[in-house]
Amino acid sequence: MSDFIQENEAILRLSVFMGLFVLFAVGEALFPRLKRKYNRTQRWFANLSLMACGGLIVRIFLPFVPVAVAYYVQEQGGSLISLNTGQGPYLIFLGIILLDLCIYFQHVVMHKVPILWRLHKVHHTDLDFDVTTGLRFHPAEIVLSLLYKIALVVVFGIDPLAVIIFEMSLNAMAMFNHANLKLPLGFDRMLRLVFVTPDMHRVHHSQIKCETDSNYGFCVSFWDRLFKTYRDQPSKGHEAMEIGLNEYREAKYLKLIELLIMPFRR
Repeated sequence: MSDFIQENEAILRLSVFMGLFVLFAVGEALFPRLKRKYNRTQRWFANLSLMACGGLIVRIFLPFVPVAVAYYVQEQGGSLISLNTGQGPYLIFLGIILLDLCIYFQHVVMHKVPILWRLHKVHHTDLDFDVTTGLRFHPAEIVLSLLYKIALVVVFGIDPLAVIIFEMSLNAMAMFNHANLKLPLGFDRMLRLVFVTPDMHRVHHSQIKCETDSNYGFCVSFWDRLFKTYRDQPSKGHEAMEIGLNEYREAKYLKLIELLIMPFRR
């Protein structure tokens, strides 16, 4: 199974991404959690175009991706801590959990360091919350995130299979926990004991600062519980809470060009 995943990595990642995107988009159309406040066509064009710009820039300026680096480190050695010694599947699991923990810390840092927040706030200026919000990241943030993951792979010598599974899981969970899906409350309660749910992550997109500074996890929910950044519900309730940032509520900030230049404005 592991050989199949590694040999067909590219097609598997694309298939999982496209399949889940369609699944969540249809799901939120049929069973929406909240009523949309803004035009979907304009928002989706901006969010998907931003994702495409990020992918193009990465392909042009960053020829190495975490999986390729993981294969190189595995073949050449040289990592400070080796998690690809082939001693059992538990190392795959350990690599995935370690990467998820590091992405949690990356997310916290993106909020706390002003120059990084300039990039990350593009993600938070979306005025609605749906599956495309999970793809709305500034290209510069995407590049920095890839460099960070490459550094993690080099330092820890994470197994290529763990990197592949984590990258697929991260993309899948980013779309899931941003989806405007109506889940039964009891199911949401059980699911968020382990995984980040849409209701849990939506709190993080509140315009209220203390709520934005909570629920940083993308995949598993226990990092927020462990590091005391977990917030169960928004103070105004999901129906009344405002999504986005107060200073970016004009319609022009739904345009692609505004999103691209936003971090560089005074």
